[in-house]
Formats: sequence, C-alpha cells, structure tokens
Amino acid sequence: MREDEGRLKKVESEINKKKWLILVTVVSATFMSTLDGSIVNVALPDMSAKLNVSMAGIEWVVTGFLITVAATILIFGRLGDMIGKTKVFKFGVVLFTLGSLLCGFTSSLPFLITARVIQAIGASATMATNQGIITHVFPANERGRALGLLGTFVALGSMAGPPLGGIIVSAIRWEYIFLINIPIGIIVFISAVKIFPKSNAVSHEKFDGKGACLFIIFTVLLFGALGQGQVIGYNNLFIISDFVISFITFILFIIVEYKIEAPLLQLNIFKNSLFSISIVCAFISFITISASNIILPFYFQDTLKFSPAATGFFMMVSPIVLSVVAPFSGYLSDKIGSEILTLIGLAFTSVGLFLISSLNEKSSVIILLSYIVIMTFGNGMFQAPNNSLVMSTVTKDKLGIAGSVNALIRNLGFVLGTSLSTALLYNRMSYKIGYRVSDYIRGRDDIFIYGMRWVYMSAGVLCLFGVVITALRFYHSKRAIQV
Repeated sequence: MREDEGRLKKVESEINKKKWLILVTVVSATFMSTLDGSIVNVALPDMSAKLNVSMAGIEWVVTGFLITVAATILIFGRLGDMIGKTKVFKFGVVLFTLGSLLCGFTSSLPFLITARVIQAIGASATMATNQGIITHVFPANERGRALGLLGTFVALGSMAGPPLGGIIVSAIRWEYIFLINIPIGIIVFISAVKIFPKSNAVSHEKFDGKGACLFIIFTVLLFGALGQGQVIGYNNLFIISDFVISFITFILFIIVEYKIEAPLLQLNIFKNSLFSISIVCAFISFITISASNIILPFYFQDTLKFSPAATGFFMMVSPIVLSVVAPFSGYLSDKIGSEILTLIGLAFTSVGLFLISSLNEKSSVIILLSYIVIMTFGNGMFQAPNNSLVMSTVTKDKLGIAGSVNALIRNLGFVLGTSLSTALLYNRMSYKIGYRVSDYIRGRDDIFIYGMRWVYMSAGVLCLFGVVITALRFYHSKRAIQV
C-alpha cells in the first residue's frame, strides 16, 4: 500500500515539474490547428483557380474540415477517458501532420477534401483532449491561468493565419500553407512522447458504437444543412429534410445514451447545474462572437470603403486584445474565482454588441475600434474562467468528455452564429428594400446598416440572457456559501 502511495507521489511530482512544458506542447498543437483553420480562407481563391473548380466547390475544403471535427470530437473525448487522453492527443498530432502532408501534395479537389478530413480527425483528437490534459496536470489554483494561455494561442492562431497565408500564397504556392504544419507536428509529437505522463489506465467498458454512429449522422446533416442553407436557401426541400432527419437522429441518440450502460455522452454530467449553465453561456458567447466576425468585414470594406489589407489589419484588433486579456482573466480566476469574472465578461460583451449596433455609415474608425475592444475584452474575460468552471465540475475520469463537449459547443456556436447572423442580415435587408436580396447592395449602405443593426441588437439580447442566468447562478452560489 505504501509502495503504491510512494509511486503515486513520485508520478505527481514529475508531472508537477513538467507541467509548463506539457502546456507548451498542448498549446503548440492548438495553435497549429487554429492557424490551419484561419490560414485556408485566404488561399481559397488561388486554390479554386489552380485546381480549376468553382468557389462553391472549393468551400468544401473549409466545410468538410468543420463538419468532421464536430462529428468526431465527442468520440475522441470518450476514447480519451477510456484509454488515456495523452494517447488520443498523440494520435491526433500524428494524423493531423499526415493529413497536412497529403494536403500539400494533392492535384484534385476530391483528394484535397479527403486529406482535409484526415487532418480534421487529427485536429478533433487534440481539441477533445487538450483541456482535459491541462486540467489533469495543473492544480486548481493554477488551472485558470493555464486555460487562459490556451485561449491566447487560439487567438494567436486565428490572428497569424490571414497575413501568413497571404504571404505564402503570394511568395510560394498555396500547398505550403499545409506543409508548414509538418515540422511543427513532428516537434509536438516528439515533445509529447518525451514529457507527457505515461498512462496505463485502460477502461474495460464497451465503446458505444451505436451512439457514435447516430451522433455522426446528426452532426453531418445539421452542419451540412446550416452551411448549404446559406447557398441554396433554408426553404429548400433538401435542406428542410436534412434538418428533420438530424432532429430525429438526435432524439434517437439521447434515447440510446439514456439506456446504455457505458454511453458515448454521459448525460449525468448535465445534472450539475454549474456545468450546464457554463456550457449554455459558452454556446451563447460563441454564437454572438461569430456573428460579429462575419458581419464586420462587410462593414469595413463595403460601408467604410477600406481596402482588404486595411480590413485585415483592423480585424486583428480583436485577436490581439483577446491574447492579452485571456491569460489575465485566467490568472484572476485562480485568485478570486471564476463565476464573478464570467458575469463581468458577458456583461462587457453585451455592452460592446449594443454599442456596435449604434454605428452607421459615417461612424469614425476610432469609435468602432473602441467598441470592438469593449466587446472583445468581455469575451476574453469570460472564456478562460468559464472553461475552468466547466472542467472543474467533473471528476478526472470524465475530463475527456467534458473537454470535448466544450469544444463541440464552440464549433456548433461558430457555425450556428454565422448561419443565423447572415440569414437575419439578408432577411432584414430584404424587408427594408422591399425585395429579396442575398448580397451587399452597392450605393445603398443604409440597407446594410439596417440589417447589421438587427444582427448586433439580437446578439446583444442573446448575450444579455447569458448575463441574467450567470447572475442568478452567482447569486445562488453566494447564498449557498452564506448558509
């Protein structure tokens, strides 16, 4: 017994010494994945021309990646809890690097999409386990700071992607936007093998294959319908059928998960109100921020008449602010607790969204940037403490599934926010001008401003709902402590 305790203490001591190196390895893989997601968008026109395919076809390079990540992330979260998060993470790094290599040597769109799917499966494995690994190796009083740094590297990956992609496409060839991942992937894998804690714990529970299949069908149909609905219209019979089938599949998935002994998604984690509220608030946050990200480029270029280069420069303000605020809020959450910070963060995000909704075609750039800073400050204050709350509510054997649920919610929030905001924008623009429109109307900036105002007001109201439920949670937790 004493031998086991001594061995356990020795392992914990070794992990404690290496925890910052482990964090560097984890955030490097995260940076690689987010960089890849943001770098591709810049290269799409060049890829379309070189592969001789339409823009609608080349967009599947992005869509296929997003759908695959969403469809498989819960699977890898569950596998992480069953066979070890570090094993799944290392598998993900290898697969992502292999997919990057295949993307760099493609000569056709079908091959490129297949390679992107392989890449996405690898990215999904790392995303599903990164928060669980950090939560496992960092004590509670340092966890917020570590998760804040993870958020910083997400922001840095998003920020570095567009300019780096533009340089690579201009100076060399688009294939190198994928090939640059290979040396990073090799270094991350070697580092993971050498410094990650060895995990011999293996669960003998049976993997939930039925639940996995149902979840993949649900996710593929839902994300596919949300993406294609923007192109062919949400009133299309094919899109409506996809939504209906995905809804039915989701209901079947929930029924299976309730009945099975070892489910893919352990629904009892949602019985914890702190976990459920934190997940709902995260979902709201990702919807509102993605809605802003999709609208702002139109406002900069088409309404304020800035060049694409200037637009790219101004769009970097948000990731820069986030990269500074996220680790700071994580550090604060370790000192004063996470709940008050999530409340402050969502409140600032709401204020920023409402302020942006007041802009018009004559607003100054300084005012606009100050509003963006307020909104992003709120988002940065919210993310790391909320991630810390989510991960602190589950036991160590459920860290994988909790982290994958959090990552799934992020992906779903981004896709849903993009789809809903563009649908609302064009709906309100169509109402204002009197006929159906699905693009910016040249010479009628007022029509776009009208639609944009509706998007930001709606996002602000939605975020305000998150403020209310977070405030109620904070109030009840304070009362519980006093009692």
